[in-house]
Amino acid sequence: SLAACSPIYQNHAYVPSKEELAAVQVGDAREDVAAAIGRPSAQGLLNDDGWFYVQSRWKTVGGKAPQEVDRQVLAVSFDANGKVANVELFGLERGQVVTLSRRVTESSVKGSSFLNQLFSNIGNMGAGQFLRDDNM
Repeated sequence: SLAACSPIYQNHAYVPSKEELAAVQVGDAREDVAAAIGRPSAQGLLNDDGWFYVQSRWKTVGGKAPQEVDRQVLAVSFDANGKVANVELFGLERGQVVTLSRRVTESSVKGSSFLNQLFSNIGNMGAGQFLRDDNM
């Protein structure tokens, strides 16, 4: 019965590791980024300004519904020529969006309102969305 009360953690979606990100440099072309870390999945976002990779960590205890306990967003921004301008990793600390790492040529990531939307929804996903079968 004690095992039933132990938390179970699961990661959902994908943010490349620090080792994988080391292969992405400011000035690389979109194709180089795709070859190094892949394109964002359905949970991420691709647009002309950048690619956003999103990963969530979920905690389940006993029969309770899963709760999202962490979210990270990797933002790879491109300039007008399709070259990497910024590589930034964001997370949450005490409910505030914080920069975890940054390689930039500009002062801030384009699409920051999108980042705010991603982080404002933490914990608002239902268990059904988390438990859906991604193999379909």
